[in-house]
Amino acid sequence: MAAANKDRRPIVTLESTAGTGYRYVTKKNKVNTRERIVLKKYDPIIRRHVEFKETR
Repeated sequence: MAAANKDRRPIVTLESTAGTGYRYVTKKNKVNTRERIVLKKYDPIIRRHVEFKETR
């Protein structure tokens, strides 16, 4: 039963589109969000908010 719950919310890596190589690690609900997620988050290397895209 616990294995089924982990499959629904896998761990994904979000990488900065600014090219700094900075990454965030988060979880997403695979049932509700099928496509790759894009979030606007803070990149401390360039000190501004940029888009972070999901990598595989």
